[in-house]
Amino acid sequence: MKPISHLLVLLALSVTSLTASANSPEPAVAKPDMAKGEASYGVVCAACHGADGNSGTPAYPKLAQQHPEYLVKQLQEFKSGKRDNAIMKGFATALSEEDMRNIAYWLSSKDAKPGFAKNKDLVALGERIYRGGIADRQIAACSGCHGPSGAGIPAQYPRLKGQHADYAAAQLTAFRGGVRNNSAQMTQVAAKLNDREIQALADYVAGLR
Repeated sequence: MKPISHLLVLLALSVTSLTASANSPEPAVAKPDMAKGEASYGVVCAACHGADGNSGTPAYPKLAQQHPEYLVKQLQEFKSGKRDNAIMKGFATALSEEDMRNIAYWLSSKDAKPGFAKNKDLVALGERIYRGGIADRQIAACSGCHGPSGAGIPAQYPRLKGQHADYAAAQLTAFRGGVRNNSAQMTQVAAKLNDREIQALADYVAGLR
């Protein structure tokens, strides 16, 4: 049998080790490499989303100045299949987590170009829904999550202002129909909107400054 003193020393060492482990800081997340982000973006993303993240094609979203955490989440979900899009899945699958962060933070540093509302007849309806919701149908105001100016809330809700109306309308329609199902909150909201309301919101968002 080992001496009591020896056992006490081992016990003390074990406690010290556990305490040090518990108090040790979390591993630092590597700082995004903006140069690598720009390079990867140029190879993988620029053809559809524009050289600086300002897509010139209404079917493809503007990504410039978007919250990086939101972009990383979307890329992860394209890669996993949680957000179903065959084209984006192919691109996202080729990216590592580091690539995603580098691209997302580089895009967040680019200035988004303003958009414009096109349908004057719908803008007023879009503004009413965006700012006040539709109380009798229990539709919440979009501004509650995306902000009065459409700037969104970092790490939670995406920036919407200036986004292409065609893209915004397509996403609301996809949420409503269950084609896009990576946000239960948006599915619940979109399920209550009719086609005219979706078009009105999309057009209003495009013109937000």
